[in-house]
Amino acid sequence: MSDMKFNQTESLVVRELITRLRVYDVMSRDIYAVRETDSMRSVQNLMKEKKVSGIPVTDEEDVLRGIITVDDIIYALDCKHIEEPCGSHMSDNVICLNEQYPLAVAISFFEKYSYRRYPVTNEAGKLTGMITGRDILSSLLFEINNEVDKLEEMLPEKKVKSSEYFYKKHHVESRNMSAAGTASTEIKNFCKRSNFPRPFIRRVGVAAFELEINIVVHSQGGSLTIIREEDYITLVAKDSGPGIADTDKAMETGFSTANDWVRSYGFGAGMGLPNIKRVSDDFSINSSPAGTKVTATFNID
Repeated sequence: MSDMKFNQTESLVVRELITRLRVYDVMSRDIYAVRETDSMRSVQNLMKEKKVSGIPVTDEEDVLRGIITVDDIIYALDCKHIEEPCGSHMSDNVICLNEQYPLAVAISFFEKYSYRRYPVTNEAGKLTGMITGRDILSSLLFEINNEVDKLEEMLPEKKVKSSEYFYKKHHVESRNMSAAGTASTEIKNFCKRSNFPRPFIRRVGVAAFELEINIVVHSQGGSLTIIREEDYITLVAKDSGPGIADTDKAMETGFSTANDWVRSYGFGAGMGLPNIKRVSDDFSINSSPAGTKVTATFNID
């Protein structure tokens, strides 16, 4: 089956998933909420701790009553209301999603409104989760891979072609989200054309995407290079700064220095570098204010 046919298949799979999946299939159940009696200061501290720009407000039965945003905190600081109960300053006209809504409805909310995350409630109005663009993207990628895997399993496995040296450097622009994913897609397509085993292609694809996104959202631009040797493939990501202050900390799952702009696109959950190390056979990272270099190697099975 050609790459074009698979692209068409993946497009059909996406449309089917958007229709079939519900908000509760995608939402995050790790909820941070406050009560109306909690002070604005405590909400501010919670936002800082959890690195979020909005906190839902619920009553004793977890029914959603409102939401406090960064703008509300700034206003409270300016007007010296920061020690007052948040119930007096919350926005009570909250745009939220019912957990039974189709995923297509959730996507339409992100297109219609400018909010980065939405509270999710059940039929009784109780807060049951939060949903972000990253939640949707991650769930769709997971489900798409599962569906495409099922289709690929119907095809006969091909043997890897004889070894050929290959080298290609892809230039990656900083903050150009419209082009993000181009380099990693080309790398994955190269692996498909080379008839590598499907699990191998998935591992390289995951690492290439994470490396490319890191360059786009965290650096001043750089390159992503693929090198094929006889028994392995190497991915080399280089950028021109500002570097990673603590690489050991950056390798911890969940650690992130992403700003709101990065998070608004669904990234910045602190999974990128740990994911790359997890799927690769050999991994190294070196960073300074002049830039970061990440090398990931994959043994061809």
